[in-house]
Amino acid sequence: MLAFLALLCFTVYLDISIRKKFEGQKWALPAHVYTRPMELYIGQRFDEKLVLAELSELGYTRRSALDRVGSYRYSPSELAIYQREFRFWDELRPQQIIRLSLRAGRIEAISVEQPDVTAASHNTEIVRLEPRLFGSVSPMSHEDRSLLRIDEVPTELIEGLIANEDRQFRSHFGVNPLGIVRAMIRNMRAGRVVQGGSTLTQQLVKNYYLSSEQTYKRKAVEAIMAVLLELHYSKDEILQAYLNEVHLSQVGNRAIHGFGLASRYFFGRPLQELDLDQIAVLIAVNNGPSKYNPIRNPNNALQRRNLVLKTMLEQGVIDDAAYQRAIASDLKLSPTAARAALLSYPAFMGFVRQNLQQDYHQEDLLNDGLQIHTTLNPRIQESLEKAVREELAAVERDKGITANSLQVAAVVIRTDNGEVAAMLGDRNPSFSGYNRALNAKRPVGSLLKPFVYLTALEAPNKYSLASLVSDRSITVSQRGSPDWQPQNYDKQEHGDVMLVEALSRSYNLATVQLGMELGVDEVADTIRRLGYNDKVSELPSVLLGAVPMTVMDVGQLYLSLASGGFKTPIKGIRSVLSNENDPLARYSLDIEQVIEPEFTILINYALQDVVRNGTARSVLTGFRYDYGLAGKTGTTDDYRDSWFAGFSGNYLTVVWVGRDDYQSTGLTGASGAARLWSKTMQAMPLERFELGYSDAVVSQVVHYSVDPIRQDCSLSRNLPILIESLELENIPCANRIQYDLDNEDEMQHFEPWPKEPPARRKKKSWWQRLFD
Repeated sequence: MLAFLALLCFTVYLDISIRKKFEGQKWALPAHVYTRPMELYIGQRFDEKLVLAELSELGYTRRSALDRVGSYRYSPSELAIYQREFRFWDELRPQQIIRLSLRAGRIEAISVEQPDVTAASHNTEIVRLEPRLFGSVSPMSHEDRSLLRIDEVPTELIEGLIANEDRQFRSHFGVNPLGIVRAMIRNMRAGRVVQGGSTLTQQLVKNYYLSSEQTYKRKAVEAIMAVLLELHYSKDEILQAYLNEVHLSQVGNRAIHGFGLASRYFFGRPLQELDLDQIAVLIAVNNGPSKYNPIRNPNNALQRRNLVLKTMLEQGVIDDAAYQRAIASDLKLSPTAARAALLSYPAFMGFVRQNLQQDYHQEDLLNDGLQIHTTLNPRIQESLEKAVREELAAVERDKGITANSLQVAAVVIRTDNGEVAAMLGDRNPSFSGYNRALNAKRPVGSLLKPFVYLTALEAPNKYSLASLVSDRSITVSQRGSPDWQPQNYDKQEHGDVMLVEALSRSYNLATVQLGMELGVDEVADTIRRLGYNDKVSELPSVLLGAVPMTVMDVGQLYLSLASGGFKTPIKGIRSVLSNENDPLARYSLDIEQVIEPEFTILINYALQDVVRNGTARSVLTGFRYDYGLAGKTGTTDDYRDSWFAGFSGNYLTVVWVGRDDYQSTGLTGASGAARLWSKTMQAMPLERFELGYSDAVVSQVVHYSVDPIRQDCSLSRNLPILIESLELENIPCANRIQYDLDNEDEMQHFEPWPKEPPARRKKKSWWQRLFD
């Protein structure tokens, strides 16, 4: 009697526990993280390989007819896509068919039509492909899932699952005694466990409520709970919970739960778009997520899938024609499935988490089911990873460096808005440990020199690009430290050189001479003003880059140059939606002009000269077009760190190469990081960098001499110079420069003003004005 009462009390306790959890919020849903959406617009150059690869990774299939969602049709004159419904951060896009008219390698027109609607199609300027889900962020667990309603699940999946796992599911009461007996007999005959007797309800109870401990006690509790679950809930409710709970794969520390997410993981498509053979693969995986994983064990998965299809045929779920078509198909996995661990982009995900902590309230992040739309561009990320994989090994081979001893950190940033398009924190892109891009602070060497010269150029009554700077030995006294005597890379002195040449050729002596004239504190202020937030030690060594920075720190500084003088916060997130699809409030982003336009023109011209004629001229090898690239090499003492930071009109890329043990690499910025930078940028869709226009700047012929002693002024070059600087006496051959603007005869020494008004002149770049 006492045992019965105890069992009754225990059953009541189980009943209360089951209902409380089942009727409440069943799962803490992780935040899903998406890449940027690809945009297609009129006039855009159409890259067939790139666009079709994007469609493939999104799970779109090429078909001759657009008769189903998730398909596309392509010919040299048209690309038509039957798009899925998708919730963007700014709109809900319905299912629609878009047609891109193509001509001469460009998008000529775009039309949009709604399927099953009689209204005529309409034209538009731009359309978006949906972004790709590539990761999740969860504060509670590493489980990841995408919830399904039972009415969203294909009938073939439901009936196929029941036929293979629990044929009496519709009729039993939670446990199936006949099934248990039948399994025991088969296991006894085989001498091992070859069949289980658990129902789908019991499997749900085990996965959702209990552990996987193999004891008679647990099995007894499981049976009681299964019966209780059946008493309170319908078969459809139980089946829906099972479809969302079951564990189907593991990607690193990310556990893939539920058929909805597994469909996107293995096939890159929503469950509703899967073919019969793909549905059978999911049912096969459900029988053994490790043994039948189609990525790691494709042969096992194919054999089990065929067995699933045969059972579905025998149970009348499918007919023979459907069976024959399905069994003849291969696994048809998503092209990204086999490298899913790589595509989790751990370095970028670390930056996303950092952005979430900085820009969003903690209580917002605890909401379940957030949708995080990021700035990651998978194509550019792929270009960066490929360049590092191939070129870093080539650098080690060419320079006789031990294979795999070098490390790398890199970031690619859009210059117009500060969005991070790609990031690497390790030479192994799938490594999820130490993120060098965010955390490794290394001295930046000559990367800080442009900010010394910018400080000088912001004093136009004293300095211009043509001003003479002394590149001679200098001894700097430092309180509490030995005297400092810097040297040039070539151990030579070059006398008086023009300021633009001193930066272009990265002369250390000229930089220190200039920096000491300006004052180290003034240079440090410039570095802080342009975006470096950590402390800058105001010692003379700062002038040659003795400041430890991360790749992201350097990116923030150079972004202020590449963006036309505006300090723009670097970001990795575009928007975060709540589980109700409402945008979350976020902190404001302050954009500040930190360099006046005329000084931006001057310093960026000098950085272009670094690439055209200076220490970075080797990076141009391999580029098919002149993109007006600007950048700077960086090398630290004993060749421990190799840096390059440079930009086109639309992308800034920063690369660091070095060793974690701080030993010498033997690499300069040009022989190491610049090679990776060049290879990365060559594979990207670049736009030309234009210097812009300012009324205060003119194109001036400057005369100079190679021989500093003779000073015959036999050579000349065009330089952008502020009108205010033309009277400077420290310009070489100053007597050859005419600067009396009140005398019309003197105007011949300047580039003639165009006939258009100044507002229209802004459309013409300084590069064009100087060299057209």
